[in-house]
Amino acid sequence: MMKSKKWLITAGVFGMVLTGSAGVYAGTQLETIKAYLNHGLAIEVNGQKFTPTGDQGKKLAPITYQGSTYLPVRSIADALKTEVKYDSQNNKVSIGSSSSSGGSTSTGNSGSTSPSTGTNTQAAGVKSKYLPADFPLPKDAKATSLIENIMDGNKKVVLTYTTKETLLTVGTSYKDYYQTKNLSQNTQDIQADGFSIVGREDGKYAVTITGSVSATNKDLNEVTVVWGEE
Repeated sequence: MMKSKKWLITAGVFGMVLTGSAGVYAGTQLETIKAYLNHGLAIEVNGQKFTPTGDQGKKLAPITYQGSTYLPVRSIADALKTEVKYDSQNNKVSIGSSSSSGGSTSTGNSGSTSPSTGTNTQAAGVKSKYLPADFPLPKDAKATSLIENIMDGNKKVVLTYTTKETLLTVGTSYKDYYQTKNLSQNTQDIQADGFSIVGREDGKYAVTITGSVSATNKDLNEVTVVWGEE
């Protein structure tokens, strides 16, 4: 079993909760739940220790509810240099740039609902505009979350996909892939029940990839990729 209790942050990823003032709540949509503040969960963003904080600098703890962990979306988005907006009139949170600035957001259990045109043809279920053309993807990979945008002229991708390939096979494919790259930082933890890979090529890009058994379907494995130009 993987002994690390760290969560390598991969945005998108998450069912996230908005921090700060939320303005007007849609009261009929609120539901009382019993959840837990998870003070023991360590967080890393692109290989660096990270502590989420609110508007006043107060430390924010992740929330654990029914086996899923929720993170403060604004704090995480700031760390990933991703735009986040709250529309109080429509009670809506928007993550990433709008389409006018070159970003695209798509979600769905069977793939992206608004697929973009990508050059990576290994997986029909993943259509990314910005991932490198040779980026490894299992042939059966299906995107459950895909967020792409451009921030300060740099391409950013947060992708979560499912696959029936073993975690050892997928993790090893990424290990082999990045061994051929000129990385200044390259750390890996690959085991049968999960893996994490963190890499960076100075001045070009940084990547974090994690894999684990799907929380909703034990027959599938879930992989999250956070990739961005620098």
